[in-house]
Amino acid sequence: MRNDIKAIAWDFDGVLNRNIVDGRFVWADTLEDDLGIPLAEFKTGIFNATFSHVISGKIDLMDHVQYWLDHSRHDISASDLIDYWFDKDDLKDPYICGLVDEIQSLGIEQIIATNNETRRASYIEDKVGFLCFVSHVFSSGRIGHAKPDRAFFEHVSKTLGLPPSDILLIDDNASNIRAAQSLGWQGFHFNGRTRFELASFLGL
Repeated sequence: MRNDIKAIAWDFDGVLNRNIVDGRFVWADTLEDDLGIPLAEFKTGIFNATFSHVISGKIDLMDHVQYWLDHSRHDISASDLIDYWFDKDDLKDPYICGLVDEIQSLGIEQIIATNNETRRASYIEDKVGFLCFVSHVFSSGRIGHAKPDRAFFEHVSKTLGLPPSDILLIDDNASNIRAAQSLGWQGFHFNGRTRFELASFLGL
């Protein structure tokens, strides 16, 4: 393992959680068959201009989903829809999680640094079980700022008590990598081409 890395910040969706394949959220493949909600309608209703306020913790996800449902024809509660969404979206990547497990045995601090609101952050901790492997789940909803905002990275670095140069961000979003590197972090842009280069990059 490289000795210039004191902490690894893992992005969740698209990295630890293999729920994005070729830009497609694979959890939603059966959304219409299961719940009668067309994906296009769900994306338009949920991932609208207001969603950035959900991600940054200013609006509760439950309220946001319920508002959309109240103005749609779908007869399902916000709670049931969110439970379905989170459960179907639990698609941990066995290969990457194997690396996390290997790194844990080496004593390197590992965290999750994710653009997720507070309900999903708690789900990641409590239901997905990543607190067995990482010391913190840093989420945009809890911090009040989302990647690539510098305040997100500054909060993480300050909380860890480490200089930025000691922290490696592994993320599938190039903008997030550039933002972290501009603050002195190390970065690895994770994608379908580089995923199997990660182990050698880390010196494993």
